[in-house]
Amino acid sequence: MDNVTAEDKAVGAAVGAVLAGAVGLALINPLAGDAVAETTAQAAAKNGSVAASASNGSATLSAAEARAAGYKVPPRDVAPDEVIKLAEKQVGISEGPGGQTKYHDWFVSTPHAKATAKRDGGFSVKAYNGAQWCNMFVSWLGAQTGVKNMGWDAYTVQHASWFKDSGRWGQKAKPGSVVFFDWDRGSSISAIDHVGIVVKDNGDGTVKTIEGNTNNKVEKKNRSKSLIVGYGYPDYKA
Repeated sequence: MDNVTAEDKAVGAAVGAVLAGAVGLALINPLAGDAVAETTAQAAAKNGSVAASASNGSATLSAAEARAAGYKVPPRDVAPDEVIKLAEKQVGISEGPGGQTKYHDWFVSTPHAKATAKRDGGFSVKAYNGAQWCNMFVSWLGAQTGVKNMGWDAYTVQHASWFKDSGRWGQKAKPGSVVFFDWDRGSSISAIDHVGIVVKDNGDGTVKTIEGNTNNKVEKKNRSKSLIVGYGYPDYKA
C-alpha cells in the first residue's frame, strides 16, 4: 500500500496555489483544511455558471460535432475495461519541458477550457499549460473513448461536485469509476486534492488506480481507502 508522499502533498499545495493565486480564486486550503474563503463551486453558483463537465452528457453528436467538442469519437456505450486499458497504455508517460503533457495540449484546445476558465475567474486558457493535470488526464480518457457522463474539468473539486449533483456519486470502488482523494483523510468534497481512475478494489482496504500527475507522470498505484473521499460513476455500458 502506498503512503502519502511528499510529492502527493506538494501536488495538493500546488493545486491550491495555482487556483487561489494565478487563477485568481479563493478556496479551501487543501492541506490545512481551513476555510479561507468561498469555494469555486459557491462562486460559480453566484455567477450562475454551469460546470463545463455538465455539457459532457449523452446527447447524440455527429463525428464533426464530437471533434469540435473535444471528443476523439462521438459519445457511445463504452465498457469500463476499455477506459482502463487506455489508462494502462499511458502509464509511464511523463511531463515534458515546463511540466507540459499531451493532456494539457488536449484540454486547452477544447471549448471546455474556455468554459472552465470563465467559470473560475475569467483567466486565459493558457494558464492551464503546465498546471496540475490529474483531472485533465481523467477527462482525456473520457474524451478519447467517448464515455458518456465522464465529466470534463481541470479542477477536482468542481468535477466531484458535478458527479454528486448529477446523482453519480458514491462510496463503492467500481472498475472505471473516477476516484477522488484527500491526503488529509477527510470526507469533504471541498478538500479534494487529487483524482484518478479505479482499476479494481483489492479487497484489503486498498484500491488499485491509475493516476496522472503522480511523480510528474502517469502511474499505477495502490491507495488506502482512508484517503478516498468518494467516487464518480460515468455512464458505462452494462
